[in-house]
Amino acid sequence: MNINRLIFPGFWFGKSRKEDALEMARRGAGGFCIYGGTRESVGELIADLKAASPLKHVFMCADYEDGLGRWIEGTDWVLSNLAVGANGTEEAAYQKGLTLAREAKSVGIEWVFAPVLDLCDEPQNPIVNTRSFGADPHAAGRLGAALCRGLHDGGVLNSIKHFPGHGRTKTDSHLALPVLHQSLRELKQNELIPFREALPYADSVMAGHLLFEAVDKDHPASFSRAVITDLLKREMGFEKLVFTDALCMKALGDEKQAALAALHAGVHILLAAEDSVALSDFLQTQTLPENCVSVSAQLLDQAECSLSATSKTGFSAAEFNARYAASCAVWQGRPPALKKGQSIAYMELGNEENFAALDFLNTLKEAGIHIKKAGETADALAAVSFSNYKAFKGHINLSDTQRAQLAHHAAQYPQSMFISFGSPFGAENIPSLTARLLLFSPSKEAQICAANILLGKEKARGRSPF
Repeated sequence: MNINRLIFPGFWFGKSRKEDALEMARRGAGGFCIYGGTRESVGELIADLKAASPLKHVFMCADYEDGLGRWIEGTDWVLSNLAVGANGTEEAAYQKGLTLAREAKSVGIEWVFAPVLDLCDEPQNPIVNTRSFGADPHAAGRLGAALCRGLHDGGVLNSIKHFPGHGRTKTDSHLALPVLHQSLRELKQNELIPFREALPYADSVMAGHLLFEAVDKDHPASFSRAVITDLLKREMGFEKLVFTDALCMKALGDEKQAALAALHAGVHILLAAEDSVALSDFLQTQTLPENCVSVSAQLLDQAECSLSATSKTGFSAAEFNARYAASCAVWQGRPPALKKGQSIAYMELGNEENFAALDFLNTLKEAGIHIKKAGETADALAAVSFSNYKAFKGHINLSDTQRAQLAHHAAQYPQSMFISFGSPFGAENIPSLTARLLLFSPSKEAQICAANILLGKEKARGRSPF
């Protein structure tokens, strides 16, 4: 049987060679994970890969955890999991799943690697943060299960990640291997709870590149037999597909040996190697676990059969965001009462990805609020942060310099507001701030909602999820 069906190459627009992707398609790769591009280029790539493949079905996958906005130019972000955690209802989580399915299918993606079930219990975690539903493991499990159902009912497959839990670390596994020191008892009382509760609704599990010393002190979870076979499959009873996290991440060292070890650990699918052609050549020379190819192929066939022929249609990203933004927003402190003719001093912090705050500012301007620069005389200060997670960045939240700037300016105004469209933790422990407004998303609708909350036209109805 063809080992290549167990390999799902990654394709990064602007980095990957299309010739290599087509070569893997011709060899019978079971699927592809696509990063970046435009609607047009993604559609063209998918069509070409399918045409080159000898397989009846090739799975097209993507990390669309918050819709297309993170990856595809000119598309919308969907409110983050942490926003849904602030809303707290299964209905919002389910509708987000339907929305993600609709958005994914619009560009030809049928397997969405979501939801993230890691807990938001470490403010300095650079890679989880707003991807999490919050710090409460039972709430995360309940909301994660609902989002899984929404994705599946929307006609795409899901994958819960990053097993057994990536929350309690300050290390980005794209850069180095996180080492977690919790006891097995602590793991079962916290990190494992969301996975246990969502497993009945999961189409697959993605194992994290994490070293849990209490379970296996020698091997990361993604190629640990103690984690994959003993814990996930035998003890927790999971019988569907298990993916590695992306093999190109720097936590693993030699990706060929890591991939081989993953198969021996009980993983079924090898995801996004740096060089999938070289990995394919290597694996064909190795002794593989008995029946690993046939078992994985059987599970892939089952996954194909489980794709809904008829599915529910969710909201568009914009419709979902507009519907739920206020119920996902969290206000901490003394609310403002901005009126026509008043002014705010505006400053922007933690915007490394150059998000535009135009929708926030224009909504205020249209209501007759004058926008000034920080340091100028105004009725209030609005300090806006877009600080967000990003792979390979290695940090999140405001720098010490930015926090000092914020504290300095906040002390100059009778009212000073920190408004976050990303991480909620950037302005902790700044006494001169009088209020914090947390939206957890850079989307257009979140920005408009934030402005309307400041104007008294909307009420922030969410509760802190951490």
